[in-house]
Amino acid sequence: MRHFGFLSDEQLSLVFHTIPQRLDFSSPAPLLAVALGATLYCPGTRPDLVGAVHKQAARGVMSMVLCLEDSVADDEVDQAEDAVVAALAELHREQAGDLAPDAAPLPAPLLFVRVRTPEQMLRVAERSGSALDVLSGFVLPKFENQDGYADRFFAVLHEIHERFDQGGDAARRRLRVMPILESPVMIHAETRTAALEGITEVLQRHREDVLAVRIGATDLSSAFGLRRSRDLTIYDVGVVASMIADIVNRLGRHDRGFVISGPVWEHYADTERLLRPQLRMTPFVEADDVDLRRRLLLENFDGLLREIALDQANGITGKTVIHPSHVALVHAMSVVSHEEYHDALAITGRQGGGAVASPYRNKMNEMKPHRAWAERTLLRAAAFGVAAEETTYVDLLELSMRATSLSLAGGAA
Repeated sequence: MRHFGFLSDEQLSLVFHTIPQRLDFSSPAPLLAVALGATLYCPGTRPDLVGAVHKQAARGVMSMVLCLEDSVADDEVDQAEDAVVAALAELHREQAGDLAPDAAPLPAPLLFVRVRTPEQMLRVAERSGSALDVLSGFVLPKFENQDGYADRFFAVLHEIHERFDQGGDAARRRLRVMPILESPVMIHAETRTAALEGITEVLQRHREDVLAVRIGATDLSSAFGLRRSRDLTIYDVGVVASMIADIVNRLGRHDRGFVISGPVWEHYADTERLLRPQLRMTPFVEADDVDLRRRLLLENFDGLLREIALDQANGITGKTVIHPSHVALVHAMSVVSHEEYHDALAITGRQGGGAVASPYRNKMNEMKPHRAWAERTLLRAAAFGVAAEETTYVDLLELSMRATSLSLAGGAA
């Protein structure tokens, strides 16, 4: 797997100073966590789950979640679970070459199942058996540790490892979890501190089992009957923004090393806008692609772009998405710029502190305060690559959209 793997070698060499690294299930967990990028959710009730997995992987999706929780109606859970287990089995047979021995392997992303309970997590594992080999892990909803609930998920995970990891492929593809922080106990002022302390303690205790931490802004907003419009970002919703800040404060510290993924952007169709557009004209004029700006504004995706930028500014990496048209935006903005990369190299390449002008001669680099930023930036560069000196975000987005044949109005997963 590799980000922008749908581009030819010639295209990669033209737009990248350093191309993204190739990744597989044995890649270091910190790199895989950063490389998740836009994690696409797909309801377990969707017809042809296997086809959806391959289709979206070919379009550049690097991580995908088959969901058995909120996207599935309560009376359809059994049907969805059956479909997910069947999809894992078919993907496993494809991987083993059982369905078409001479066929080239079809693309597949890092794949997760979002379960409802620890009991369902164990049941899916038991029913899947050797097909767990195609899975990267599980997504854990409404994660909090009142009455030891979070610990039950980890106990089940360890039981799964003991029962199914016999030193073969399962050892290579260790299952990890991605907890979603979204319970009301976390956002209510009187319970927030204790809830976050409990969550932090259990996550640190099981650090090697956690790939990334996700934020469920939809559930957090629902505790107050709120929902942001496409004109606003989640950072304009004060009670949720303060919760995100507290999560980053607890789990995003450099010495703890948890990758925290951004909340979902719920909108994907044009509606009437109230506020002014938020995309400057100049970058699109300079890239000779004013039409791309027009298309983005028609879909109101300037709000999504602003939220991605604010995610990154607040220590958030990647994003939950529910529509394929969002993937190219998240990934294009995740590429490290030529300027950022050379700043990071200059900072990490010098020992003993001090401050010097940046290689671009437009800012001051302080070696000790900026080192953590530089290390994070180089990890992102490994996952998403470094743009060539003349390559802009506009170039990357337009190229991605053309190469994947994905219009902004494209269909859902």
